[in-house]
Amino acid sequence: MITLRAPAKLTWYLEVTGRRDDGRHELRSEMCTIDFADELTLEEDADYLRLEGSPTGVADDHTNLVVRALRLVGRRAGVTLRKVIPARGGLGGGSADAAAILRWAGGVPAEVALQLGGDVPFCQVGGTALVEGVGERVTPQPFVARELTLVLTGLEVDTGSCYRAYDQLRREGSPLGGRNELAAAARLVEPRLGAVMDWLAASVGQEPVLAGSGSTLFFEGHVGDEATWRVQGPYGPLQFRHAMTTPA
Repeated sequence: MITLRAPAKLTWYLEVTGRRDDGRHELRSEMCTIDFADELTLEEDADYLRLEGSPTGVADDHTNLVVRALRLVGRRAGVTLRKVIPARGGLGGGSADAAAILRWAGGVPAEVALQLGGDVPFCQVGGTALVEGVGERVTPQPFVARELTLVLTGLEVDTGSCYRAYDQLRREGSPLGGRNELAAAARLVEPRLGAVMDWLAASVGQEPVLAGSGSTLFFEGHVGDEATWRVQGPYGPLQFRHAMTTPA
């Protein structure tokens, strides 16, 4: 048995720089891996996928990115995947899982990793990096240890819907600036997320930052004294979790 860690990715900032003829959006962002990770246990020469932990919304069939990554590198293994990274939470959980398989298999070029999703090339490298294009240009940056506090909202924001909402807001001339230019779009797709963001800003005294296309939020620094805790938010419990950035 082999055990692999699949660290979540955090998008420190995100700019949408253009849109390609095929409809894909080009980005410029700084991404970093954090000490919040799924775990994969591999049994070589087997063929299964078992989900453990909190796999809500995670496929357990051939569409799962772990299965697709194994096929991409031509390897066979039984995988027990213990999920802690929420699905559709903006932390690249599926991409992180796929990247763990790619690293185990010796790695692939960024253009190949991109076949599995825009976050996979970065997740394969990890650490801190400038990510551009549709995710295929990954430029490693010096590691900076940063403290942060994640807020797991329990909500889901579909990435495709978020980008369509971004395009809609752009056509309407709505302001789309800020540290994460997808924030207004994510609030449009999931209005409860906007209410949670406003509630957190008033409760904590600083504006939360949207992670990727949502729905996880984060604050710079460690908010509160405990490592993890829950509070009742406007639409259900919110889980707070201290985290740190990690090197490649």
